Amino acid sequence: MDIKAYIALSLILFTIGIVGVLIRRNAILIFMCVELMLNAVNLLLVAFSQMHAVSTAAKASVTYASDAQIFVFFIMIVAAAEVSVGLAIIVMLYRNIHSVDVNFLNRLKN
Repeated sequence: MDIKAYIALSLILFTIGIVGVLIRRNAILIFMCVELMLNAVNLLLVAFSQMHAVSTAAKASVTYASDAQIFVFFIMIVAAAEVSVGLAIIVMLYRNIHSVDVNFLNRLKN
């Protein structure tokens, strides 16, 4: 598959994520859109890693294309930690104000 297809798919996923964050009022849906943006970036990193592996394989016998894939693995670990903390915050928000609407977050200032 051509790299342009991966770039287009990643751009579409990232745009859907941005539009979801800007339009939605539900905290869980906003959270899912942020995760969608992270996965779009991960897809792009892996696609460029594979493109770099193909170009360097022709030049030399040693390739270091797995660096980006290791970086993606660490991004996924951080995203998993973010999910656990974020969902805990959303659950506490729901327990306190019985809604996950982000407009009610102004009540937390008091």
